[in-house]
Amino acid sequence: MSRIHSRRRQRRWYATVAVSLAGTMAVWLLGAAGPASAATVLSENFENGAPSGWAKSGGDWFVAPDSGSQVFKQSKSDSELARQLAGDTSWRNYTVQARVKPDSFAGATSFAGLGSRASSATRMYRVALFADRAELQSVNGGQISVLGSRNLSRTAGTWHTLALSTEGSTVSATVNGQTIASVSNSAWSAGRIGLVTGYAAASFDDVVVNDSSPGNPDPTNPDPTNPDPTNPDPTNPDPTNPDPTNPGTPPPATGPVLYAAPNGRDNAAGTQADPTTVPSAINRVASGGTIYLRGGRYNYAQPIVIQPGNNGTASARTKLTALPGETPVLNFSAMAEDPANRGLSVNGNYWHLYGLTVEHAGDNGIFIGGNHNIVERAVTRFNHDTGLQISRIASNTPNNQWPSHNLILSSVSHDNADTDGEDADGFAAKLTSGPGNVFRHTVAHNNIDDGWDLYTKRDTGPIGAVTIENSLAYHNGTLSNGTQNPSGDRNGFKLGGEDISVNHTIHRNIAYDNGKHGFTYNRNLGTMSVRGNVSIDSTQRNFQFDGGTSVFRDNVSCHNARGSNDRTIGNVDSSNQFWSGSNGAKCANYTGALAWSFNADGSLRVTFGGRQVLP
Repeated sequence: MSRIHSRRRQRRWYATVAVSLAGTMAVWLLGAAGPASAATVLSENFENGAPSGWAKSGGDWFVAPDSGSQVFKQSKSDSELARQLAGDTSWRNYTVQARVKPDSFAGATSFAGLGSRASSATRMYRVALFADRAELQSVNGGQISVLGSRNLSRTAGTWHTLALSTEGSTVSATVNGQTIASVSNSAWSAGRIGLVTGYAAASFDDVVVNDSSPGNPDPTNPDPTNPDPTNPDPTNPDPTNPDPTNPGTPPPATGPVLYAAPNGRDNAAGTQADPTTVPSAINRVASGGTIYLRGGRYNYAQPIVIQPGNNGTASARTKLTALPGETPVLNFSAMAEDPANRGLSVNGNYWHLYGLTVEHAGDNGIFIGGNHNIVERAVTRFNHDTGLQISRIASNTPNNQWPSHNLILSSVSHDNADTDGEDADGFAAKLTSGPGNVFRHTVAHNNIDDGWDLYTKRDTGPIGAVTIENSLAYHNGTLSNGTQNPSGDRNGFKLGGEDISVNHTIHRNIAYDNGKHGFTYNRNLGTMSVRGNVSIDSTQRNFQFDGGTSVFRDNVSCHNARGSNDRTIGNVDSSNQFWSGSNGAKCANYTGALAWSFNADGSLRVTFGGRQVLP
């Protein structure tokens, strides 16, 4: 299999992420990239034998010769369904084409065909060859909706070229260049390709997937026009900042400067003309120096670690930063899901990370085990554990060396998901983090577990107090492609664990449409400062505090036809408006579409129906 990625073009981006109070997110494309040719992101002719990277479900599959070339065969015509899936679950706008030959049919319902936007082995769009016709279908388990069909004189024993295209809500299919149907359908928004048979033996060859989005540098991104799906305008050079007038300013270079690039070499000079790799630059940079990352996709199969002792200073931080106007993406999709497979670990002190996207790591995207670090304008997405987590480096790290005084600023974490659905949050300072860690102007959405997790356990004792302020959590518990896991906690802000008291500061945050609670003490019996927060349309409670002595001031709770009465125990006065069966007057400020972006100074701007509520 070969993957060919189109070259990244210079862009400016603008995004407004809008969420209705009914729970539907709409992202408006406000600018368009210029035309570009489609990029081939998968090509397989099976000449080298059985393909790698394909996932089998049923049937007997093998590579065998046919008319002078190698083809992929499924030989069992008694299999109700047999499938081979390939690609990425977040592929969205693309065309899959293949030659398909039904070798034998077991009955009138037998078919062979192609799948697209497959979120699972039984949920996809499908173009199916029957004995006398071809159909375009939407398949949801045992429910099949026929979107269009075309009569054929004969299919068994004959090669046919099938093509299936998805572009936004438009789904179209052809057989031998003739249109089967082109319809508007929104059943499936993203997913892999599939080779599919039902009660049929069949052969497949010459599978090609072309990304149909202009200038797509990353076919694993659910919005293939965009290096960050929270930011869909092709006119903004900084996809961590959706405001086109405020792209953000990386910290100025200090000390010696090194350059890294996707095509860099470990032993390169590290100049702009001869860039090195990210791991090499990290190991070579002088304390207080600067590493500039050129734009593009860096593919790594091993963790990248800033080791303990590789430190900057309070007056001269060591910088790992995007080159102004460019977007580096650290991609770890070659990793298996495993606790050892973190993406980028910051175990040194006094580092400043800026403008990085970290994706598809086998565990955390960014892990922080050091002290006094700043992570700014970062995006962590599609990782197999929490997107960004602050915890101790090793099991023998003493309490007084737990990571402390780290600042996470103007950053986004979304669509992080582990297999069991219980661990992958947006952001976390949990289990073994020290004092003084701060999350400010940050956004966590569509993570499989919680938006924020500050969990503590008796085995290790209390963590240090955390501050979360001017931040937003929404749609946690459900990934952007609609996937949920019943094991997930699905809270916006989860603030404790196991009856351990920690006095966190939770100020001026918004929780919207999360799958369980908006804000929950989660058995934190401490005295938290809970001020100026807004929680809207949680599936259960907006505020869930069954114990402790926390202080509640100026908080607002709103529900739209669902949810339970809020529960608060502690110091609660009349400045709060909690929900007890009906909305109060303050909820008038939180109706209509929610939109968010970053201001020039990195502060988070949030509006409801055009009314600004943050900052």
